[in-house]
Amino acid sequence: DVLVAEKRDLAPARRFFTSALRHSTAPPEVSTDRAPAYPRVLDEVLPAACHVMQKYATNPIKTDHGRLKTRLRPMRGRTRLQSARVISAGHAFIQNIRRSHDELGVEEPTTPQVMTAFTEPTLTI
Repeated sequence: DVLVAEKRDLAPARRFFTSALRHSTAPPEVSTDRAPAYPRVLDEVLPAACHVMQKYATNPIKTDHGRLKTRLRPMRGRTRLQSARVISAGHAFIQNIRRSHDELGVEEPTTPQVMTAFTEPTLTI
């Protein structure tokens, strides 16, 4: 999951981690940058998880997001927070399909699969 917020304080971090835990199991290790809000929120939400804040621990994540950044640089109008959330969710959706991590139902037709996995295109489909 990706945290998209105007400020990196306690409320968005808490909302992000609780939302991520609703969709998956608790991870044994969490890698973040050195934002001061993350240790406090992780102690509340995931007390058993090991919090890694080493200098190069997030490099695999940053290289994965490199493709997203090269796509976003030439685009205009991505200053809205909602636009950033939509683009990040779409990127995560495509990455999961590329890596065969998708959990789309096989028995459903393609259009409902996309609509259930990625809610934003439902307005345009």
